[in-house]
Amino acid sequence: MENKEANWTICQECQGRGKKSRGLSNKARLRYKRELNQFEKTQGVGTAPVRPKGHLHTCLNCNGSGLVHSATPPIADPENYPHVAIIGGGIGGVALAVACLHRGIPFSLYERDNNFNTRSQGYGLTLQQASKAIEGLGIFSLDEGVISTRHVVHTTEGKVIGEWGIRKWVESDAKTFSKRTNVHIARQSLRLALLEQLGGHTKVQWGHQLIDFKEHGNKGVDLSFQVNGETKHYKADLVVGADGIRSSVRRLLIGEDNTPLRYLGCIVILGICPLSALDGLTNPLLDSATVFQTANGNERIYMMPYTADSVMWQLSFPMPEEEAKALSAQGSHALKEEACRRTQWHDPIPQIVAATLESQVSGYPVYDRELLESGLLQKSGSITLMGDAAHPMSPFKGQGANQALLDALTLARSISKGCRPLSEWREAGLRKSVLTDFESEMLERSAIKVQDSAEAAAFLHSEIVLHEGDEPRGRCLKKK
Repeated sequence: MENKEANWTICQECQGRGKKSRGLSNKARLRYKRELNQFEKTQGVGTAPVRPKGHLHTCLNCNGSGLVHSATPPIADPENYPHVAIIGGGIGGVALAVACLHRGIPFSLYERDNNFNTRSQGYGLTLQQASKAIEGLGIFSLDEGVISTRHVVHTTEGKVIGEWGIRKWVESDAKTFSKRTNVHIARQSLRLALLEQLGGHTKVQWGHQLIDFKEHGNKGVDLSFQVNGETKHYKADLVVGADGIRSSVRRLLIGEDNTPLRYLGCIVILGICPLSALDGLTNPLLDSATVFQTANGNERIYMMPYTADSVMWQLSFPMPEEEAKALSAQGSHALKEEACRRTQWHDPIPQIVAATLESQVSGYPVYDRELLESGLLQKSGSITLMGDAAHPMSPFKGQGANQALLDALTLARSISKGCRPLSEWREAGLRKSVLTDFESEMLERSAIKVQDSAEAAAFLHSEIVLHEGDEPRGRCLKKK
């Protein structure tokens, strides 16, 4: 299915969820009835039985995407739905705007950057769980996406100590071919694909830095932005902070003292290198379908396809926080020198790092935050968080963008369901109608990802990474 020049609206058969309930089986229905009768006989002593949910199956009308073609663009429905102010025009924020657009939910998307290209080209993303979720955003093909089919782990001398992926397992288990693939794509390429679904760059309020908000119960939220040296004011029914690990919404909402930034003990240096810069170097690791990493128990480099003709590398190693801040502040020249000095390892690593332009090198100390407890948000009324603003994590499990995309789709579906006609959400309030359940699901789903990503920051820079086995690094710890 083509992405461009296509209008989408939600599938009426599944109400945009992509799945339909088969209903309860007779056995489950009778069991629940017996348990309920027993509970009523005891006059409410004990815990009331929970009505079981029917099994879900993929909606055949939309093939599980929740979307169907529309002859015209969806029209926003301010009578039935709240106006959503999305703070942050990154992957998660744009994805939420797209999901709202498909459902006729009115929105405004605010981004502090002055335009799409304000920031550098950025890093590469690996879509895992979100590979299916992006179909729910109207993206059925990623022209810039690259699929990896092999993952190899080496010592610094080049000895293979682990290998997995389709090309290793396909002969023994051909059924995994279509399921166990990761899609690698440049962050800006995915962001641009989402903006195309939204209708272009003009759908974003660029250059808007949030400075304050004030809630008026169920009567909406007043927002104040700094725009070109002036203060501008807007109103919204629902405010969503999708503005990253240093979220202004989060700071204004719960303060910086609650779950402050937590340094994970290491620094990351990133680089993007075109294969054409390698002076004809040929290596089976550079086939645009292989991900590989090399480690020595302290430093670790990870390389993946960035586009069909370039690779992205990520070097990480332990460093005291103040030293990591200082190195990052020195800029790309110092970061590249440090990377070259630490990676005189097997081919093609030294050649790739050396050939990377300084303009394509960046680096930063790695932070996350302790898990956010839903109780901190319960008094926040019609304001919520998503993506890195809600559950920032280290980059070592590649889950940040995946979770943000899932958050966006889940929240839009929750608004569509909780604010449907006759729901009386204005009287009940958006927290009760939508946000409490959304936050509970989001925080429960992302908690293990935050934890695993923090643990990876430790074991990827320890002797554990050198464990020999054809499995992702750290899995041996799960077996103990």
